[in-house]
Amino acid sequence: MPVHQSPWNARLLVLSIALVAQAAWPHHAQVAHAADAKTLAAQVQIRRTQYGVPHIQGETLEAAAFGFGYCQAEDHLINVMRGILETRGTLSQSLGPGENNKQLEADFFSRHYRIHQRAVANYHKLDGDYRAMVEGFAAGLNYYVDRHRASVPAWTPTVTGHDVAAYGLAGVMRFAFNRNNILKDFLKSQGVAATTVDAAMLDGNSEAADPEWDDADAAEIGSNMWAFAPSRSQSGRALLMGNPHQPWAPVSTYYEAHMTVPGKLNFYGSTFIGRPILTSGWNEHLGWSHTVNGPDLDEIYELDVDPKAADHYLFDGGSVPLERDEVTLQIKQAAKQDGSEMKAETRTFWHTPLGPVVHRNETKVYVLRSACYENHRAYEQWLRMTQTKNFAEFRQAVAMNQVPMFNICYADHVGNIFYIWNGTVPNLPHPANKATAQPAARSSEIWTAFHKTDELPQLVNPPGGYVQNCNSPPFFTNLHAPIDPAKFPPHMQPNDVSLRTQHSLRLVHNDRKFTLEEVRDSKFSPAMLLGERVKADLIALIRASQPTSELEAAARALEDWDNTVKLESRGGTLFANWWERYSEKDKRPNLFAVRWSAAEPTATPRGLAEPERALKLFLEALADVTSSFGRADVTWGEAHRIRKGSVDLPISGGPGTMGCFRVLGFRKDTDGKLVANTGDSFVFAVEFSQPPKGYTVLAYSQSDVEGSPHYSDQAALFAAGKMKRVAFTDAEIQAQLIKSYRPGEEK
Repeated sequence: MPVHQSPWNARLLVLSIALVAQAAWPHHAQVAHAADAKTLAAQVQIRRTQYGVPHIQGETLEAAAFGFGYCQAEDHLINVMRGILETRGTLSQSLGPGENNKQLEADFFSRHYRIHQRAVANYHKLDGDYRAMVEGFAAGLNYYVDRHRASVPAWTPTVTGHDVAAYGLAGVMRFAFNRNNILKDFLKSQGVAATTVDAAMLDGNSEAADPEWDDADAAEIGSNMWAFAPSRSQSGRALLMGNPHQPWAPVSTYYEAHMTVPGKLNFYGSTFIGRPILTSGWNEHLGWSHTVNGPDLDEIYELDVDPKAADHYLFDGGSVPLERDEVTLQIKQAAKQDGSEMKAETRTFWHTPLGPVVHRNETKVYVLRSACYENHRAYEQWLRMTQTKNFAEFRQAVAMNQVPMFNICYADHVGNIFYIWNGTVPNLPHPANKATAQPAARSSEIWTAFHKTDELPQLVNPPGGYVQNCNSPPFFTNLHAPIDPAKFPPHMQPNDVSLRTQHSLRLVHNDRKFTLEEVRDSKFSPAMLLGERVKADLIALIRASQPTSELEAAARALEDWDNTVKLESRGGTLFANWWERYSEKDKRPNLFAVRWSAAEPTATPRGLAEPERALKLFLEALADVTSSFGRADVTWGEAHRIRKGSVDLPISGGPGTMGCFRVLGFRKDTDGKLVANTGDSFVFAVEFSQPPKGYTVLAYSQSDVEGSPHYSDQAALFAAGKMKRVAFTDAEIQAQLIKSYRPGEEK
């Protein structure tokens, strides 16, 4: 059945808003007492294997989550706690307004869109198992802080179950709320400047309170994934590869772990820090991975103001009052002679049962209706997915329809493979509008339900024995079994196949029978597909321009370039520098002479649409590369590095927008070198033998604590295009064991 949206419980909201408005946060709910924490700690065993991976065994789900929270505190305490404070809307109270007021604006974002309040209002609706894990996780964080009080910052909060649930909501909103930054575009169309909070924070990255948190190119936020049927493997077992791409920053840091509860859970995978549930990986029966997809999850509705009643609008034949939030934040100021000083700032926000008000004038009220705004069970669904034992149970868990977006590729030990373009997709009674407001006067004129899961694009055991997705729309997931876009509403996602997806299809659309190790190694394919599509045109332009000797040498460098990002490859750095200029945002009405076509899905786009601009920008790129590196044909590895702690290594990989499958984005360091800061994050490959056999690598390593042996110990592994062998069984864990302890008893 469709999942219907329901109005807020106003009394609960009034209560929760009053609670969060207090300057000093009251720790009134779901805080484990010390005696309870000791009891939970005694029910947990943590075994750290090579590279610091925690294998957490708990007697109950609550105990396992307690251990998981404790481990994350060991490795990422500061960033988890910052995220908790931001979700509460009190980060600036503890740490000040931040550079360019970003921490303050993050707090107002959280308050405007009621992240914590919504978690409180819906907390009692959570399934008991998930609520137990939320509370156990909070208790684990607090237990670590209590045991290490002398070494943790004074601002470190006591965490509640509400906090953990709210942090989960914030994580979902980062992907699924205000898609494509429609609010900024809408406000611009209304002739009003976006407030700082809307302009700075409503960019799909609501937790970006620290400047380094949003330091990466959003174009590289994506993922790759494959699933192969037994017919495509040498072992006769299904294979699965997952490869999310995210900024290497606190807001999107993956944490690798193995969680076990006898008879209830045995799952290995990853999740974002601060969350109690693993969201992709595998158990002994099955596994899955995610990639970001592009459903239209938001609509802006234009409502008529009631001219006879202040702060009311007309809807369904009646006059409906707006809900007013008067939000006052206490902001920590720079220390004065008499100590720290607090400053208050107040803003007013408005809400309706349909969603938050994003703009209003004398005659209209504009409301954002978001498919994820009232979502509170996404992590509950992920928990159920980790516990499934077969394809039927997995599909039943997916049909909960609580994860608001993300493609899924699935494989299992009996040989099924499955792909679904998943999402809580609104069943619209009108055309999709993006950043344009839709007039509405009645409930029949707005969306009130989602498409059913079985109405979404999907494939089960298709011919050719593979499914794959690299963030492209679903229609060419498998070239043997293309999905007809005409069978689905256009607002689900327009058809297209990116160069990165075309690279993926080149690797898997064949008759090859893979070993697990070949899948692992294929993930690190160094090709840059864009070189095949436009390099010849660029060289021809250079040669036709009566080039100088320097320019002719650059053309020869491009000609000799092997169209890869291998460490020793010459010419790629110059080519990438040029393409970044040519494809610069807001200056690219059309890049290619031949646009992408469904008639040639893996051969288009190609050629250059703007040759004069292309040549001009190549001259700029040549000057920049020569100045930065001393020569135009610098090797890729000399120019591109991975740096963390004492590690400084050459790295292969490049932008997915250029058709790289090993995706990395870079920032320019002070010495001019390009340093990886986004892209491949947690990478895994697994074969569903009995027991399953897996490999993983976490690009930036397990811990963010400088001085930890696991602060940068996977960097060399990742730079070399290798993965570590996973310890899944007790015997494998014992063979890789570094240390074993209960929370609070580590040495």
